[in-house]
Amino acid sequence: MKATLKSLREITAKPAVSIFVKTHRKHPDNEQDPIALKNQLKIAEERITDEYDKNTAATILEKIHAKTDDLNHNYNLDTLAIFASTDDVQVIRFPFDAKERVIVDERFATRDLIRDMASAVHYYVVVLGRDHARLIEAANNRVVKEFDQNDEAQKNMESIPFPIENNSLYKTGDGGSDRSANNENSYLKEYFNRVDKSVQELWGEHRMPLVIVGDNRNISYYKEVCDRPENIIGAVSNVTDLEEGSAQHIVDGVQEAVEEYRTTLHKEALGEIDKARGADMLRTDLQEIYRSAFQGAGETLYLRKGYMQPAKIDEKAQTLVLADDPAAEGVTDDAVSDIIEHVIHNGGKVVFMPQDIMGDDLPIALVTRY
Repeated sequence: MKATLKSLREITAKPAVSIFVKTHRKHPDNEQDPIALKNQLKIAEERITDEYDKNTAATILEKIHAKTDDLNHNYNLDTLAIFASTDDVQVIRFPFDAKERVIVDERFATRDLIRDMASAVHYYVVVLGRDHARLIEAANNRVVKEFDQNDEAQKNMESIPFPIENNSLYKTGDGGSDRSANNENSYLKEYFNRVDKSVQELWGEHRMPLVIVGDNRNISYYKEVCDRPENIIGAVSNVTDLEEGSAQHIVDGVQEAVEEYRTTLHKEALGEIDKARGADMLRTDLQEIYRSAFQGAGETLYLRKGYMQPAKIDEKAQTLVLADDPAAEGVTDDAVSDIIEHVIHNGGKVVFMPQDIMGDDLPIALVTRY
């Protein structure tokens, strides 16, 4: 999802149409989603028709309808986003709320989405059941998706796609007379090793941390065979109904571990800020932060949650001048979101901090690469 937003940010088009629709995850609430989509598409059609020639409007509207007319709303999350140009249309479901709107410009409206993505803890939940293992992608306390055999990301995998059956000899009863505890443990480790190979193959695409869920024995064995145990940010042994419970039930059960990880990030941030300050690699002036981020020098941006700042930005001159009125002509209502975009676009990361750690005296700080 982050990679998609990054690629969208690089596109310029006339027009670049961004459409955001509030959607629902469950029936019967999602029955109203087709109507909400239709309403936003009508607004988009009026805007495009008014602002562009007939041929351009017809081309882009035809492409939008080709992607949305048969959309299955049973897979909706919290926001449906449509990014359309005369060349291509992308439809993306997001696990957070966005304001319903239509934006017609020369670049796609990804800024707010990138801020929301950056502020979330995005992770995989590896569910270690006795009979099969599951993999769930989540952001904060919301499910993004559970991997299944039809998932696009798993179609060309070298490893076994999720969910993964436990076909060990011990479990299937083909282990003969030697059914000792040592053999059972050996079969479990072999099974979890297969699970981990699949986890690591998918991890290689997105580099998200892992939360492990299962009983204490299964968690211990998985950690033992895991190729990258340093990626495990939490292990939870008290979640019930691992194999038949809903993905949201599982994600709800790991929130304490996710919050502990978030707290750890905050504590580590203070040390990293002090270390960078001592090495003269810390920028705290917004103009200096903007220039460093624009030039690709930003390693990690530390940001007080909710901090926004209107400013006039000149990309060619790489300057940022603070403004008081976000609605004034030529003023970007939130220059901080532009900085976030540049940092992420250039391979850096963003860590959002609570008010009690980063207050009014230091709402933003950038650790640079050099």
